[in-house]
Amino acid sequence: MTKHIYIYSPSGAVRDKAAFKCGIARLEALGHCVEVDEAALNRFQRFAGDDQTRLAAIHRAADSGADVALISRGGYGLTRILPAINYAKIATAIEHGTQFVGISDFTAFQNAVLTQTGSVTWAGPALCEGFGVRAEPPDDIMLACFDDLILGQGQGAGWRQNRHILKNATNSIATNAYPSSVTGTFDVENSVLWGGNLTVLTSLMGTPYFPHIDRGILFVEDVAEHPYRIERMMTQLLYAGVLARQNAIVMGQFTDFKLQANDHGFRLQTVVDWLRSQLDIPILTNLPYGHIATKVLLPVGASVDVSVDGRDAMIFWGHSSCASH
Repeated sequence: MTKHIYIYSPSGAVRDKAAFKCGIARLEALGHCVEVDEAALNRFQRFAGDDQTRLAAIHRAADSGADVALISRGGYGLTRILPAINYAKIATAIEHGTQFVGISDFTAFQNAVLTQTGSVTWAGPALCEGFGVRAEPPDDIMLACFDDLILGQGQGAGWRQNRHILKNATNSIATNAYPSSVTGTFDVENSVLWGGNLTVLTSLMGTPYFPHIDRGILFVEDVAEHPYRIERMMTQLLYAGVLARQNAIVMGQFTDFKLQANDHGFRLQTVVDWLRSQLDIPILTNLPYGHIATKVLLPVGASVDVSVDGRDAMIFWGHSSCASH
């Protein structure tokens, strides 16, 4: 089924023009009608045009009537224009069927939309990194989830957690809401799913664009950040009281970092273990979302259920699923 996809650039300038063109060609080959924003390839310093140019592009995307408004790439730039976005226009577009999809810097837009309107946006691919890869075809799971989104069929995401999940995964939970067993079998219901890129998310703290969500499901991912930096940011959220207010935390993919000789065993699992020692809520791992080829799409701001059975985990926002087992 042909869908109208609007490509725009609200953050960093497109550096890989070949990936940009390849992504458009792939979407068209899938049968979609692709409309490219007039400023999608603009450049001002490191941005895709100056602030007013990128702001206008966001509003054109909202006015386009497209089924999907897909960012060209992430980078940096959205946080500086959040106060000027017409959130009523964005909410109206979403109400009329436009799905806003993106990753990385797009976290700023998504959480701002959530705080200002309560509307749902989608954590998913960007054009260049998702559809414009040239070394190999786009990932099948990502494509299937994207197809499910635009067809209104995708209603969940399933995955297998890291092996370390069975050790101390739930035995610190004092509420008895989740059985403290080696299987770690439990369910969490009716929780708002929120989060995204950890660096961008923590940069929003103390602003009107950081969601105040109680009993939610917080998911995070990042790229090129050493585990100690991940811990530092998670510690900020911890000491601010954000983490303890959640029903669960879901760790996505943390990629493209290099461990150092002086780490002496300090790694990402160390961060997870430490967080588990500080919190009485489940911390799930290995969500297939982040700066990776194989990624699911997640509805930021939607009410979801989480079901866990040992290493197997599933986020539901409906009855059918888009799983990555």
